[in-house]
Parts: sequence; C-alpha cells; structure tokens
Amino acid sequence: MAMQVKIFITLKQGVLDPQGLSIKNALNVLGFTEVEDVRMGKYLELRLGGDKEDVSATALVVKEMCRKLLTNPVIEDYTYQVIDQVRRTDPVPEGSAGSPDPAKNDGVGE
Repeated sequence: MAMQVKIFITLKQGVLDPQGLSIKNALNVLGFTEVEDVRMGKYLELRLGGDKEDVSATALVVKEMCRKLLTNPVIEDYTYQVIDQVRRTDPVPEGSAGSPDPAKNDGVGE
C-alpha cells in the first residue's frame, strides 16, 4: 500500500525573497495593485511504497528527508501532509492532485 505525502517549503519570515518581490512587482505593473506581498515556495508530492502503513512512521521518514535533503533548515520552513493508503496506480491527470482546478481556468494566458 502506498502513501502520498505533500510537502510545502517556504522561506522563513525575515529571509529576503527576490523571486517573490519580482512576482509582486510584475503583478502590480499588470494592474493587480491589491497584491502587497508574494512569498515564493516549493511544492513536492512524494509517493512512498513499501510496507509502511503507519502514518506516524511515515511522518518520521518525511521529516528526515526534509532535514537531510529537501530543505535548507537555515532559511526554509516546511509543512507536510501524509495521505495514507493511496491506491491509485495510474499517473495523475494534469490539473489534479494539488494543481489548480482546470474548471476554474478563465483562459488567461492561453
């Protein structure tokens, strides 16, 4: 039985975010003047196989992955969500599982 893990990585408060600032400025130039701040981050989805069916054991493994490789603990924070017993074996269709809802796409940028 596989487990799915969603990991959200963000810069710690107080750490300069030049990408976020560039995005904010571009949105303001495009007329979205209500945007006051943007913080850029990373989003990962992991599918863990094997015989681990214990969510707390999986959480310990995810914390170790984040500490050893996925994050820089000096400048980044992370949160994660363990979704137990994922049974899906086919690829995730575009626009699902964490991606924006394609039905809500207003066609901007197409």
